[in-house]
This record gives sequence, C-alpha cells and structure tokens, in this order.
Amino acid sequence: MRLPTWISAHVAALRALLVFTVLLGVAYPLVITGIAQIPGLKAKANGSIVERDGKPVGSSLIGQSFEGRNEYFQPRPSAAGKGYDPTATSASNLGPESVVDTLGDPAKDPTSDDGDGGKQSLLTQVCARSKAVGALEGVDGGRPFCTTAGVGAVLAVFRTAGLNGAITRVVSLNETATAYDATTKAAKKDDSVKPFVDTYQGVKVELAEFGKDYSKGIVTPVRGDAVATVPADAVTASGSGLDPHITPGYARLQVARVAHARRITPATLATLVDEHTTGRALGFMGEPAVNVLELNLALDEQYPVKN
Repeated sequence: MRLPTWISAHVAALRALLVFTVLLGVAYPLVITGIAQIPGLKAKANGSIVERDGKPVGSSLIGQSFEGRNEYFQPRPSAAGKGYDPTATSASNLGPESVVDTLGDPAKDPTSDDGDGGKQSLLTQVCARSKAVGALEGVDGGRPFCTTAGVGAVLAVFRTAGLNGAITRVVSLNETATAYDATTKAAKKDDSVKPFVDTYQGVKVELAEFGKDYSKGIVTPVRGDAVATVPADAVTASGSGLDPHITPGYARLQVARVAHARRITPATLATLVDEHTTGRALGFMGEPAVNVLELNLALDEQYPVKN
C-alpha cells in the first residue's frame, strides 16, 4: 500500500533526523573527544589543568586572585564577575573617555547590598589601583591625570559663552567633601578635604556635590607632573578578565616584596622570574609574559614560606 505523499515526506524527514542525530550528535562528538585525548593534545583539551601532588590547583589559561597574600606575585585586575570568574568572563566596557565618576549618595551606605549609586570612571579605577600597587610595592603610585588621593584629576570648566569666553567657575568633578558616615549612618561633610588644585587659570576650584548638574562645564582632565612607575597591566583589566599573564615589568616590580616575604634575595627571585618569562610567539607575535600561577607554584616548590 502506497502511503500518502505528506506521510512519506514526514517519514523521510524523521529518518534524516535520526541519521544526522546519530552522526553529528553521537558519532562525531565521540570521534573528536577521542582525538582530543591523544597524548600531546589531552592536557589542552581538558582545560590545561595544573596539578600539584595529584590535585588540580588551577588552569594555566585562566588567572586567579592572590589578593592579600604578600608572599605571592599578584595578577592584573579582573573585570570578570567578582574577579577571575570563568562563568562571567567580560571586560569593564569602559574606554578612554570614561573620566568622570558618578558620585554616590552620601546619605546611603556604599557597602550595603543596594549601594549608594556611585560608579568610578575608568580613569579613577586606574588611579586608585596605581596608588594601591604603589603602596604595596613601596614605589610612587602616582601617574598622569591622577590626584594624590587616587582619583581622576578632572575639572568642569564653565565659561561665559559655553565653549569660549572667560572662565566663571571651576569644579573638581571626582572630588567631594561629603560622604557616608558609618557611625552616624548619615551624610557627613569633611572640611579638611580640598581640591587637588586650588585654582585653575586664576579661578578658585570647588569640590563637586552629589546631585548637582555640571553638564554645562567643559570636562578638562589635568595632566599634572607625575610620572607613571606602576605598569599599565597592573592597573587595567584584560578584555576577557581571565588573563593569566602579567608583563615582565610588573613581575620585576613585585620582586622586592615577594623576596622579603620568602626570605630570599631579590637577585635569586629575579632569576626565577626570568626562567618563567615566555617570549614572543614565533619570535615576533605578542609580547613577553609571565604566567602568575606557574611562577607562584614554582615559588612554593623551590622557596616555601618560612614561619
């Protein structure tokens, strides 16, 4: 008995579905998985897992935090989740024009679940990180366009004719004297806070205030005379937020601190850093880099912390 055309078409479609499900949904993945387990490919296919004493301690492809542990080299910042979260890989999506902070409501607790609504610009993030790294490594953490307090040195300059004319008012956009006081649980003004510059072209500089509109002012970053000592990768996150490498320059900056914590000479530690510095791919692609996890594991193995 010949089946109706519409039924034959559905049967043919079902057969094709079953055949391709077996081929592409079962056979192909099994073949590729088998090939991936060939010696030489297995480690990479399984995530480049690094083991010590038979236990996985991380991946050579994904960075991890060593925050608060002075005996270890620190990685670069991460914008992935709360930091190096493989399930939330991302960048900050902030660019070079992100120089003005969103001031938080001084009447709200910034540490609460809801926060105070404040948001740092990329410039202030860089400034704050540079200051923190400088303090940790015992070097000058200052850099151009940053205040000594670690925020972006940015002014709103108001003129009589918008973009032209005499300056009538100047406001330091990222500095404010009013902040949340944890003791009183209310906003409190600190009269000791002063703008990073007293005047700009003869006009007195004011501190910014929460809720005020400064959009009519010309945003003017002020370079200052600071020279950056802290490398760029110490203050900026990678595009993925998971970069396991730092530059040799940032590694060398940390040598003195880690050597002191490990009770070894800086020269000895510098040699270990050199041993874990990889060159450019094929001699010309990319830049030399240091894998932080692998370097820290080598530290534990060769120069364990002495109590």
